[in-house]
Amino acid sequence: MATLLLDYLQALSTSTPAINQNSPWLFPGRRPSQPMNPATLRDALRRLGIPVGKGRTSAIRQLVLQAPAPVIAQALGYRDKSATRIATEAGAPWKSYAPGDHAR
Repeated sequence: MATLLLDYLQALSTSTPAINQNSPWLFPGRRPSQPMNPATLRDALRRLGIPVGKGRTSAIRQLVLQAPAPVIAQALGYRDKSATRIATEAGAPWKSYAPGDHAR
């Protein structure tokens, strides 16, 4: 995967507006301080032959194994039910996690 990323960065034209050495983003967008549009990135990955859907599914399945589904859902903009279903399918150990403030 690192090779693909390095090849991507090498292939960018120096006149590409997205090239900004001071950007905090791996895939900077055309607007300053903004990341690349997700649809643009998705299309670029598809052109390279990378199955985007499978990678996305694998990534969220791995995340729900490492943290509670409601936390992952909130961080990624998923619905709680969707993230919980994925966590159950993945065999996540967070089934009894109770979200909310437990400091009381």
